[in-house]
Amino acid sequence: MMPLATGAPQDQKRVEEPRQGSRIGIIAGGGSLPAAVAGAARDSGYSPFIIGLAGNASSEIQLFPHAYAGIGQIGLTLRTLRRERCQRIVLVGSLRRPNLFRLRLDSGFFRHLPELLRFFRGGDDAVLRRVARFFEAQGFEVAGVHEVAARLLAPSGAFSAASPDAAALEDIKLAFRVAHALGSLDIGQGVVVARQYVLAVEAAEGTDAMLRRCRDLNNWGFKSRKGVLVKAPKPGQDLRLDMPVIGPRTVELASEAGLAGIAVAAGAVLLAEQQELVEKADKLGLFLYGASSAG
Repeated sequence: MMPLATGAPQDQKRVEEPRQGSRIGIIAGGGSLPAAVAGAARDSGYSPFIIGLAGNASSEIQLFPHAYAGIGQIGLTLRTLRRERCQRIVLVGSLRRPNLFRLRLDSGFFRHLPELLRFFRGGDDAVLRRVARFFEAQGFEVAGVHEVAARLLAPSGAFSAASPDAAALEDIKLAFRVAHALGSLDIGQGVVVARQYVLAVEAAEGTDAMLRRCRDLNNWGFKSRKGVLVKAPKPGQDLRLDMPVIGPRTVELASEAGLAGIAVAAGAVLLAEQQELVEKADKLGLFLYGASSAG
């Protein structure tokens, strides 16, 4: 899914203790997060069932009760969720743009065609809200990862061996202000700041491509690591649908770009492959920091 203001967002729901064995449906895109969410949800007392989106979902989902459905198989997806008694669902994982001429469509797709055609109007946030409303109209409750797998969220403060120094903390403050301004325009969730200069902002290309641009600048003249990548949700973003994510590859690219570390909104950014993420940061000498406020 497409990949969220610093601190715990005001619209974040209180995490409720599940009834032991409560069924939760996970609609899984690509990457390692869907299986991690399923594992954390199971450890919290849920009974997860994963519907892997064919051509996107990782084989890791096969460690859990699962089924596969194509993006165009709306009827199959709905029938499977109902058969498995999944009244609550979570949407998580990356999604590759499908080849429209190769989509396998079922009768459910055509039955809901008018609603589906409206999905793609507007920016990412608008699309995701329509997806949530579609499932809610079919009788499901759309939950967020933070409600069922809170251990996957970034904590407050440093969670690596290194910590940001005073200069880095000033860069973090500026980067969060810029991220907030850009996010209000539905532009992006990532900003790179070094020595109080905004070096890059994330647009449609995504965080990885933004970091590659920073790596290729070649004119900073820094003799040591400087600057920070900040990831934060857009103001008012629905955390159920689109939380920013960092993982080991983010750390690698930040290192290649010559940055001193990564700061994220505590409680509002997912940490993919957490152990490897921290180990990679420690090995490369970068800090990982959860900011509880923009100030």
